[in-house]
Amino acid sequence: QRKEENAEYKELMASDTAAKEVLGFAKNRLNKFYNPKMYKAPPKQELSAEERIFVNNGGTPPPTAPPGGIAGTGITALVQVSAKTLRDAPAPPPETWDAYATKSEESTGVIAMIDLLIKDLEKELTEAETEEKEAQADYETMMKESADKRTADSALLTEKSSTKADVGSELEEHKEHAASAGKELMATMKYIASLHAECDWLLQYHDVRKEARTGEIDSLVKAKAVLSGADYSLVQTKVHSFLGRSP
Repeated sequence: QRKEENAEYKELMASDTAAKEVLGFAKNRLNKFYNPKMYKAPPKQELSAEERIFVNNGGTPPPTAPPGGIAGTGITALVQVSAKTLRDAPAPPPETWDAYATKSEESTGVIAMIDLLIKDLEKELTEAETEEKEAQADYETMMKESADKRTADSALLTEKSSTKADVGSELEEHKEHAASAGKELMATMKYIASLHAECDWLLQYHDVRKEARTGEIDSLVKAKAVLSGADYSLVQTKVHSFLGRSP
C-alpha cells in the first residue's frame, strides 16, 4: 500500500511540475508580447572551445537548435491537460508587434489566470509533499515499531526456548529421581513386609515362647538350687548305698 501511495505521489509531482513549467512557459511567452520587462529570455547557447576559436577568427556561430518537447517549449514531460484548461488557454500571439502595441485587459486577465493556476499547482504540490512526508514518517515509525517488536519477540522466544530447555533438563532429573525413589520405596516396602511377617510370627508364638521361657527359668532355678546343696543328703545316701554294695 505504501509503495502504491508513493508511486501516486511521484506521478502527481511529475504531472503538476510539468503543468507548472508549461504554464510558466506560456506566461513568459505572453510577457514577451504584452509585458516585455517581465520577459525572461532563454539562456544563450554556450560555445565549445573550437566554436569560440572559429567565431573569433571571423566565422559564423552555429545556429541555435530549436527547443524540443511539448509545442517547442523544451518541456519533455507528458502532461494531461483537462478540456477546461484547453478552452481557457490563450490564443497564440500574432506574428507582428503592432496588434499589441498596448497592454489590454484581456492579456492581463489571462496572465492573472495563469498565475492563479500556478498558485493552485504550487499549493497542490506543497500539500502533496507534506502528506508524503507525514505518510513516510508514519511508515518509518511503523516499520521501526515492527522491527522493535520483532526484536523483542525474538529475544522473548530465545528466552522461552532457554527456559524450556532448562525445564526439560529439570524434568529429566526429576524423572530419574522419581525412578530412583520408586526403587527405594519398593525395597522399603519389601523390608516392611518382612518385618511385618516376623512380627506376626512373634505375636503368633508369643504364648508358647513365654511358657517355654518360664520352664527354662524354672529349670535354671532348680539347677542352681541343686548346685547350692538343697538335696545334698539325698545325694549322700545314694553314694553310701553305692559304696556299700558287695563286690
